Amino acid sequence: MNIIKTTSELSKFCTYASKFDYLTVDTEFLRERTYYPKLCLIQLAIPSDQEANAVLVDPLDNQLDLSPLYELFLNTNVVKVFHAARQDLEIFFHDKNIIPKPLFDTQLAAMVCGFGEQVGYETLVRSICKVNLDKSSRFTDWSLRPLTNSQKDYALADVTHLRQIYEYLKSELKQNKREGWVQEELNILKNPETYITRPNEAWKRIKTRSNSSKFLGIVSKLAEFREKYAQQNDIPRNRVFKDDALMEIASLKPKSFDELSRSRLLLRDARKGRIASGILDSVKAAQVSNFEEVNKEVKLAKNLNGNSALSEMLRVLLKAKSEELGVAAKLIAISADLDSLASGERTVPALLGWRHKVFGKDALDLCDGKVGLFLDGKNIKTFKI
Repeated sequence: MNIIKTTSELSKFCTYASKFDYLTVDTEFLRERTYYPKLCLIQLAIPSDQEANAVLVDPLDNQLDLSPLYELFLNTNVVKVFHAARQDLEIFFHDKNIIPKPLFDTQLAAMVCGFGEQVGYETLVRSICKVNLDKSSRFTDWSLRPLTNSQKDYALADVTHLRQIYEYLKSELKQNKREGWVQEELNILKNPETYITRPNEAWKRIKTRSNSSKFLGIVSKLAEFREKYAQQNDIPRNRVFKDDALMEIASLKPKSFDELSRSRLLLRDARKGRIASGILDSVKAAQVSNFEEVNKEVKLAKNLNGNSALSEMLRVLLKAKSEELGVAAKLIAISADLDSLASGERTVPALLGWRHKVFGKDALDLCDGKVGLFLDGKNIKTFKI
């Protein structure tokens, strides 16, 4: 089993790989103790069943520079094939500001080809390659050396079967004339904005039942501080303080270290030092901010409390279209899109590109009272009004 540990070995393989139409790629990484993922292993494979055409690359070896691989990633003659690519691409983007191109994601393609929502690699291997994978090494510590034979076999399987999956899905997309659908989705993965986390937007990921601008204003300042601290110190945001503690602090609005110490949910390390000072400064800053973005989101959320009956009708329409086309419903539209449409919003993703053609146009007609729904046997269909 070939494990590449030097730059010269990697350069030799990448030069050879550049002669082929595609390269399958996967990574193993850790991020339980860090903000940014720690790359521990890279798996690569090119067409053919020869053993030398699938390799493991050890980025933890100090003799290895990944430059030859990054050069191959930018070779537009070779398609880089991933499964569920987002986290893998995030690693390469943050390391060298590189996004491989051209790009193919078998999870996206499978969702377009009728394999369901966010279909796993193991499912595709079983369905397309007719093989059952041994996943016992999935949760091992990939930073430890030497790697066991089980780890090596597991890692290589993530790119060797991917070749057959890619060729199958590529053929299906061509036959169904849906290649353009996948390319639209890949544009999101190719956009650098996908991998940039802005601290001032971190509050939007926090689930809260309150629509109070003042409360959400404090939440936004606390979330911004936490994100900045986590990024600067490369630690998980929950190691700074967890969401439940953040919500508690936003309710308590502490003005001193003594008041902050009354928190039940705050970690001990967060009750003193830089974190405690940052919390108090964030609460104080929230008292004098106008929070235009927060107010905008609050207003939008209130507007979405619109026609619940219409929202349910849109869900029925979406389910019918999804089943008719054999495309995962969540790939066409998410629940928030449907609620927005029912409330009069007309800038949702479900109204763009291929989604507009297969769902958005009928959805708009349903909202505008131009069509209705009826049951034809077991199928939901539309009729003009």
